[in-house]
Amino acid sequence: MSEQSILSFPNDEKRLLLHSCCAPCSSEIIATLLSLDIELTVFFYNPNIHPLKEYELRKEENKQFANKHQVPFIDADYDMNNWFARTKGMEFDSERGPRCEACFDIRFERTALYAHEHEFKVFTSSVGMSRWKDLEQVNECGIRAAQRYPGLTYWNYNWRKKGGSQRMIAMAKSEHFYQQEYCGCAHSLREINHKRKAQGRDLVKIGIKYYGNSDK
Repeated sequence: MSEQSILSFPNDEKRLLLHSCCAPCSSEIIATLLSLDIELTVFFYNPNIHPLKEYELRKEENKQFANKHQVPFIDADYDMNNWFARTKGMEFDSERGPRCEACFDIRFERTALYAHEHEFKVFTSSVGMSRWKDLEQVNECGIRAAQRYPGLTYWNYNWRKKGGSQRMIAMAKSEHFYQQEYCGCAHSLREINHKRKAQGRDLVKIGIKYYGNSDK
C-alpha cells in the first residue's frame, strides 16, 4: 500500500469524481483511491487534445485502465471548437500562462457540472500530477469551478508528494502506457516541434513512443 493511502478524504465522503487527463497521470491516483475504498468514477473531458488521433490514443488507454480496475469511465464530448473559441487570442502564450488557466477552467467547469448533476460532493483532477503544470494554477481553477455549486468541493491534494510522481512513472512503465511528447493542445505541439526543428531533432510522431520502449 502506498504512503498516500493514509491521506484524509475531504468531509468524510466516500464518492469521488476524478477528472482524468490521461492514463499515465491518473493511474497511481486511481490505485491509491481504490486502496482507500473510495467509490471512484473517472471523468474524461479534454477537448484541448489535438489532433484527434492523439486524443483517441489518450482516451482509449485511460478507458482500458479504468475498465481493468472496474472503475466507471465517463467519456464526455470532444467539443474541440469550444476549446479553440475559449482560448482564442492566447495561441502564443507560454506554458503555465493565461492559456493554460483558460484550458483548466474549461475542463473543470464541465467536470464540476457533471459532479453537481450526479450528486458528487467532491471532485479532483490528475492534471496536477504533471511536473510541467503549475500546481497552484491547477488548484485555483478547480476551486473556482467547484464554487459554482453549493456543497461541491475541489480536492486540491498534491498527488506528486510522498513518492507519488515516482510511483506514477513506475506504473506507466509497468503498464507500457503511451508516452506523450507534448502537453496535448495544438499550440503546445507547434511549440515543441519548433524547438525540435531548431535543435535538428525529429518532429513529434504520434502513437510511436511508449514507456518501457523509449529506445524504439
